[in-house]
Amino acid sequence: MKEKQFYAAMYLRLSRDDEDRDGQIKSESNSIRSQRELIKSFIREQEDIELYDSYVDDGFTGSNFDRPDFIRMMEDVEAGRVNCVIVKDLSRFGRDYIESGRYIQKVFPSLGVRFIAVTDHYDSLSADSGESNIVLPVKNFINDSYCRDISTKVKSQLNIKRKNGEYIAPFAVYGYRKAENNRNQLVIDEYAADIVRKIFEWKIEGYALTAIADRLNELGVLSPREYKKSLGMNFEGGFKGPEQSKWGAVAVKRILQNEVYLGNLVQGKTEKVNYKVKKCIEKAEADWDRVENTHEAIIYPEQFQVVQNLLQSDGRKNQDEISPYVGILFCADCKEQMVRRVNRYKNSKRVYYICSTKNRGEGCSRHSIEEETLKEIVESTIRKYAFRFIEQERIFEGVKGNDVDFESIAGYDKEIIRLKQEQDKYYQLCSGLYEDLKQGVITREEFAKLRNEFEKKSSEVERALHKQERLIKDIFQKGVLTVGRLKSFQKSLELEDIDRHTLCMLVKKIWIYENKRIEIEFYSSDRAEIMFNTNQMLHQKLTGV
Repeated sequence: MKEKQFYAAMYLRLSRDDEDRDGQIKSESNSIRSQRELIKSFIREQEDIELYDSYVDDGFTGSNFDRPDFIRMMEDVEAGRVNCVIVKDLSRFGRDYIESGRYIQKVFPSLGVRFIAVTDHYDSLSADSGESNIVLPVKNFINDSYCRDISTKVKSQLNIKRKNGEYIAPFAVYGYRKAENNRNQLVIDEYAADIVRKIFEWKIEGYALTAIADRLNELGVLSPREYKKSLGMNFEGGFKGPEQSKWGAVAVKRILQNEVYLGNLVQGKTEKVNYKVKKCIEKAEADWDRVENTHEAIIYPEQFQVVQNLLQSDGRKNQDEISPYVGILFCADCKEQMVRRVNRYKNSKRVYYICSTKNRGEGCSRHSIEEETLKEIVESTIRKYAFRFIEQERIFEGVKGNDVDFESIAGYDKEIIRLKQEQDKYYQLCSGLYEDLKQGVITREEFAKLRNEFEKKSSEVERALHKQERLIKDIFQKGVLTVGRLKSFQKSLELEDIDRHTLCMLVKKIWIYENKRIEIEFYSSDRAEIMFNTNQMLHQKLTGV
C-alpha cells in the first residue's frame, strides 16, 4: 500500500447568503453536514491522504477571508501540520475573485500545500496549466460575481424595507420590543418606556446628563444593554466594558436625541464601503431614511422639542441645587447662559443671575437680575400669554365649523404675504438683469454672478414659504397643539407658582438685557400669530367689518 503523504484540512463553510428569506436552507447540497459527508467519502477513496482536522465556518460570508476557523486552518498550514486543503467546491473556499486566486495560485504553492475542490474536479497536484490559468480564474470570477449580485439584492431589499418604514435592526430600541407577529414592527415595552419617560421628564426638570445617569444607577435600573441580556437576548454591544454595564451620560443623551420615541423611524445612517469590506461610512443626513408615524410614540413632540433645545445649552456635569431657569436664561448681548449666584449674609439670602461671560472675566457686562424679580415678570407674562393663547385656540376651533378652508387662512398669513413679496422682488431683479445685459450695462461675468446670487436668495425664500405653508396646514388639519403643550398652558393658569416643567414646556428662551429689560421667546409664538390672524379674518368674513 502506498504510504500516505498528505495530511488534509477539511474546510467547510456556509453563509447567510445560502439561506432563503424564511431561514430555510436553499440548497441541501451546501449544508455543513452534506459538505462533510462528501469530503469524507472522497478521502476514504484516496490512499495518499489522511484527515488531520476539520475546520468549520458556519454563518460566515465568502466575500472575505476574515473567518475564525479559516484563520485557525492557516495557522496549522504555516506550522507544517497540514499540507493539503480540501473543499466541496471553490465557492465554499471563498467568493472573492482576487483573494481566492492568491491563496490557490500563490500562497498554497509557496507553502507546498495541495488544494482540492471535489465537485469542481480541481486538484492542484494533477491540474495542467489550462485548468490552473484559465478554468480556475473563470470559476473564481463567477463566484465573486455571485457574491456581488447577492450583496446588491440584499442591499436593495433592505432599502425598500427602510423606505416602507419597516424596522430592520437585529434588536429593538430601548423602550420598545419587536411585535410577535411582525419582526419589522416596533411595539411599546411598558417597563422600559416608563424609564424613557422619566429620563425626558428629569431632563426638562433641569437635571444634567450625568445626574440622570447617577439617579438611574442609584435606583438599580438596568442599562439598555443589561436589560436586553436580562430578557434572554444574545446581545453584545460594540463596547466591551465591565461585567455589568451601568448608565452613563452618553447612553442618556442617545435616548434623549432619538426620534424613535416620537413614533418615527430614522434608519440608513451608515453604509458599507462595498460587499468585500466590513467598514461602514457615515451618510449625509439628507440621505437617511426617515419615515414618520411607523409605531406608537412614547414622547410628545413638544417634550422632544424642549429637550433638544435644552441639550444645546446644557454643558453641566452635575449640580446639588437645580436652577428653575437653567438652559433657558441667556444674556441678550453675548448670547451666553446666565449663571445663578447666591449671596448669604447672616440669616438672609439674595439670589440673582449674571452673564456667564462676565462671570469668567472675558468681557460683556453683568446683566444682573434678582431671581424674585425675574420670577414675577416671567410668571405674569406667561399667564397673560397662556390666557390669550387658550382664548384664541378656542375661537380657532370654531374655524373648522365655518366655510373657511386652508387656502383662505394661508392667504391672510402675514409671513406668507411678506415672503411672496420678497420672492416677487427677486423674480423682478432677475428679469431686469437680462435687460441690463442686452444694453451693455453689465458684463456676462457680472450677469452670471448676480443671477446666481438672486436665484440662491429666491430658493431660500421658496423654502421658507413652503415651511410656513406646512405649519399653517398642520395647524388647520391636526389642531393647534398636541396634548402636552396645551396642558401646560392650562396648568399655568391654575398654578400659583409656575413650576420648572411648565416653564420649559412653554418658554424656549428668556433674554436679559443690561437695562433689566426681559424678552421671552415662546415655543408657540408662530402658531399664536397664525391663530390671531385667522380669527381676525373669520371675524371680518362673518361680520363684514
